[in-house]
Amino acid sequence: MTALPAQALGFLRNPVVIPIYLPTLFFGMALGMIRPILPLYVADFDVSYALIGLVIGAEALGAMLADVPAGVLLRRYSEKQVMLAGQTLVLSGMLLLFMAPTVWMAFMSLFMFGIGRALFNVSRHMFLSEQFPRDKRGRAIAMFGGMVRMGYAIGPVIGGFVAARMGLRAPFLLVCAFALLGIVLVVLLLRETRRRKTGRSQEDGLAVVETLRENRPLLARAGSGVLFGQAIRAGRSVIVPLYAADVLGLGPEAIGIIVSVSWMLDMLMFLPAGWVMDKRGRKHAIVPSFFLMASGVALIPLTQGFEGLLLATALIGLGNGFSSGSMMTLGSDLAPSRTRSEFLGVWRLIGDCGATAAPFVIGFVAQQLALQSAAVAISGMGLAAAGIFAFLVPETLRSLPPEQVRAAASGS
Repeated sequence: MTALPAQALGFLRNPVVIPIYLPTLFFGMALGMIRPILPLYVADFDVSYALIGLVIGAEALGAMLADVPAGVLLRRYSEKQVMLAGQTLVLSGMLLLFMAPTVWMAFMSLFMFGIGRALFNVSRHMFLSEQFPRDKRGRAIAMFGGMVRMGYAIGPVIGGFVAARMGLRAPFLLVCAFALLGIVLVVLLLRETRRRKTGRSQEDGLAVVETLRENRPLLARAGSGVLFGQAIRAGRSVIVPLYAADVLGLGPEAIGIIVSVSWMLDMLMFLPAGWVMDKRGRKHAIVPSFFLMASGVALIPLTQGFEGLLLATALIGLGNGFSSGSMMTLGSDLAPSRTRSEFLGVWRLIGDCGATAAPFVIGFVAQQLALQSAAVAISGMGLAAAGIFAFLVPETLRSLPPEQVRAAASGS
């Protein structure tokens, strides 16, 4: 474990990876700024909990619908081209959100943002999958996840400060600035590593169908864990600010501090997470992570003030940090080399389905019962994820080659 800082510096000196990590840091900061204030921003339109959940879910819905097309695009275009397209859509969506006069305009703006996020995420995932061998992949992708978490830790404090003094819309302009900076970094620093094929091919249209047919049992088992896991990850971003504001009566600055502390603890765990995944196994990080997250979310309804909510979200942050990059690493391990981009697009789709469902579940349960009941429902999803990965998904680190791992996961 003492070698972890040296390993981190080694990865950061890699000239191929830096152009991915730096834009990821700024993108994480942008997401960190807006996630805590989005429920409050939508609530300002004087709408119900159910509609708040619907509008916030538009981002994940856009990402879900764009994940598989992003994988197909990566067969024909380079990672750099797809990244730049995604970042341009992110910038455009945030600019429209800043100007949105109605709640439905906000919905469409977040939907566009989600499409851009999908293009950006799948292209980065593909890039890292191809650049690192299996025995180094966990650390490389965990550090990638650490950059996101570092941005999430910094962003909410900035977003809360700006929102408290300049209004809930002001942070969206900062997001536009970060997106523009990310575009500049990718244009200037990212080198093309391989050429994509040009021209039309029948194989492009059949690759997704082939991926689904050959990996259907695997995607049913491992994918269900990803579905529930991403649901609890997305759910924390909705339930915490709503509970803090509506039940505890906390303001934007206090909410920003709570969320930032959680993400700071989250950020500290990415180096141990990567080491555990590459030295002990993927499941040694994934299973404890979702169990801790589920425990933290279950504690939220028991909190009575700022300090209690801070402690509950700290536990959530520690749990989530210990699985930094784990879903991406597992997807990279399982992806067949011939249809890797399509598999990763489908893998992202499954995770984004969980992220899309979480705000709807929270909104519906809160509307019918209470926010406290919604927290219990999201906690149950985290426990389901931990159980699935513990008992139904094989270890993918080194015990089996990819084809045999997929066969084991399929039960054959």
